[in-house]
Amino acid sequence: MLVSIGYSACHWCHVMERESFEDPETAEIMNRLFVNIKIDREERPDLDHIYMEAVQAIAGNGGWPLNVFLTPEGKPFYGGTYFPPVNLHNRPSWKSVLQSISEAFLEKRKEIEEQADHLTRHIAGPGFFIASPNEAGSFKPEDLLKIYENLMKTADKKEGGFGGAPKFPQTFSIRFLLQHYYYTQHPEALDQAVLSLDKMIDGGIYDQLGGGFARYSTDGEWLAPHFEKMLYDNALLIIAMSEAFQLTGKLKYRKAVRETLDFIHHELSSPEGGFYSALDADSEGEEGKFYIWQKNEIDEILGTDSGSFCAYYDVSEKGNWEGKNILHIKNPGKAIPEEIERDWKRKLMERRNHRIRPLLDDKILLGWNALMITACCKAFAALGDENDRNLAIKTMAFLEEKMKGAGLFHFYHSYKGMVGRATIPAFLDDYAYLIEAYIQLQEVTGEASYLIRAKELSDWIIAHFSEEETGYFYYTHDMQDDVIVRKREVYDGAVPSGNAVMASNLLYLGTAFDIPQWKERAAGNAAGLKDMILRYPGSFGVWATLLNAITYQLYEIVLAGDSPGVKHREFLARAIPNRVFQLSSVTHPELPILRNKPVQGPSQFFLCRNYSCQQPVKEVAELISLIKNS
Repeated sequence: MLVSIGYSACHWCHVMERESFEDPETAEIMNRLFVNIKIDREERPDLDHIYMEAVQAIAGNGGWPLNVFLTPEGKPFYGGTYFPPVNLHNRPSWKSVLQSISEAFLEKRKEIEEQADHLTRHIAGPGFFIASPNEAGSFKPEDLLKIYENLMKTADKKEGGFGGAPKFPQTFSIRFLLQHYYYTQHPEALDQAVLSLDKMIDGGIYDQLGGGFARYSTDGEWLAPHFEKMLYDNALLIIAMSEAFQLTGKLKYRKAVRETLDFIHHELSSPEGGFYSALDADSEGEEGKFYIWQKNEIDEILGTDSGSFCAYYDVSEKGNWEGKNILHIKNPGKAIPEEIERDWKRKLMERRNHRIRPLLDDKILLGWNALMITACCKAFAALGDENDRNLAIKTMAFLEEKMKGAGLFHFYHSYKGMVGRATIPAFLDDYAYLIEAYIQLQEVTGEASYLIRAKELSDWIIAHFSEEETGYFYYTHDMQDDVIVRKREVYDGAVPSGNAVMASNLLYLGTAFDIPQWKERAAGNAAGLKDMILRYPGSFGVWATLLNAITYQLYEIVLAGDSPGVKHREFLARAIPNRVFQLSSVTHPELPILRNKPVQGPSQFFLCRNYSCQQPVKEVAELISLIKNS
């Protein structure tokens, strides 16, 4: 079998498709020699995880398109990424690879099957080192300082971000730095987090006209993006920018959050209520064509204003990228009046909207939509716009109506509005992000029913995804039988690790419902990876923020009494990471933090620890003072 894995917004996937898969001569060879299977990695991330690890073991690297050759049992024995149509720069042509693999399979079948068995056993291994909690030891502030120091060793202190080109947003690392500053007041932590966000917002990775971020930058200065726009990237960046605004009050973040949410509303919203997955990088067969400009176009559109616009957005006759111009803010210190900027953008957007648009990937994914719900909740908390909270509520209702099933399909992973059909059983990260979204919805609405649903779903995950020996979670359901191995994913990559988010969920819910074994499991899972988190924090950013919650005091905060709306909003707007927060407007005996809290009378805050509360205070400022002195 030949399996090719890609995704709709993948530039090189489309290149290989045009060069090879659509070439009649190449297609004839493929159809004659192989059973050919095309897989969308976003619909089947479980298969992508398995075969990506195989190709990385074979070739030493991975990427997309991911082309892997399998035995009839689905076991991998050879693979690679992009193959050109002719021999090029020491890379064999696709046709020669096809012929060589076919001949080897016919002539050396036994050796190939042995190699496939060995590789499959390798893939089935844990893939990461797990220490026992006793070996890992307890968590101390010094551990978090070590994480910070190791993370800052990779920080680009001039252009922001971490490491060199290509540069990804790494929002988990930014969020850890924001929290580290909150706890330690180390100014360098805040400086690096702010620098990273500012450089991205000013850069070409950000769509200066239409809002929203591209997937990553191909250079170290955030100028030239890989132009595809993904829902999950934008959700994660909204979360990071919202938390940065809570901590700094910097208006740049409020503006970027609003523009990014507007982009998602206009470009990625389904009429049914969910969010689509992505926009392609290409249009008219050219990467970035929809977004780039020639100076004469801008001169024609803006007339006498063109000089000021071009100076601000680094537009020139020779261009700043392949003879054309990617808009980015060259001198952010030079403020442009808001009404002038709006007028510029309106005129250019009128022209851009007549261009041929990048293709839309209109599948709706459970996990990415759950991340978007969390993003809307975080934006509402930071900015106070009721539309964001309403959008989060509406999206959750859509997921529960269209993507809820039964049994193995307790929730579905993917939904296509065109056919009105949900498919594929949901994976660990789908459920982990969904539980997180329920928790965040409870915080911004005060509706305890969301928290109860989060607990019920967590019970279900524990029953069907747990690896009993380690306490971690498999990526797939125990009844799913179409994968050769069940994998455990712990690294925080482009999206958060399902295991990391589940550990955070269990800590929160274990506290909210007084379930000690859930809190112990969260701490045990973090302890098992402690050495890896300390040494490689860039690959364990969500785990690193979890260590903050375990190491420092996890606040239990209740707002109780009549008419808490204004105080609720004021509380949400403040930067208070790692807390369990609930409203007590009705009696909920199943929630121990709410026991014996008044549901009538003047609204007041209770600050608690292990369900023991200090004397209530009436104002947010008083609560903040209690937290600082606790």
